[in-house]
Amino acid sequence: MPKLLRLDRNANGSADGVATLAATVAPPLQLEPADHWTPESGKGVELSVDREIEERFLAAPLIAIDFPAFNDGRGLSQAVLLRNRCGYQGDLIATGAVQPDILHYMRRCGFTAAVLPNGGVPDPQTLEPYSDYYQASATEPEPASRRIGKSASNIPK
Repeated sequence: MPKLLRLDRNANGSADGVATLAATVAPPLQLEPADHWTPESGKGVELSVDREIEERFLAAPLIAIDFPAFNDGRGLSQAVLLRNRCGYQGDLIATGAVQPDILHYMRRCGFTAAVLPNGGVPDPQTLEPYSDYYQASATEPEPASRRIGKSASNIPK
């Protein structure tokens, strides 16, 4: 049975800002295909990776992006566009061929949850494999060079 895995920080009660993994049996998500979705439905919208983002989708309480294959990264790009260019603030859920080894990329791109097709719960290290990143992302808009400069007083001499 598929499980919904929360990817966002503090979503699972973590007070220290460290992301934790919590999987729950996923109830059927209340989604409608993009062609039939309207803001009045109160449901989330389901986008395929080749679907153009329309302004009306930004009113959805959640957007599910379907990954058609394990080697298709277009859903990651779609998430970044939704977060950075469109300013979407709702839940972004990855569905389809979601692989545990890219969960940390999904979170950095702005996903808040993923539906794992095999029902397993990955090792928590999967979500935080590195202590920091050089690049900016949807979740951390400043690159390391700017972050380090701002906290230079914290660096031991």
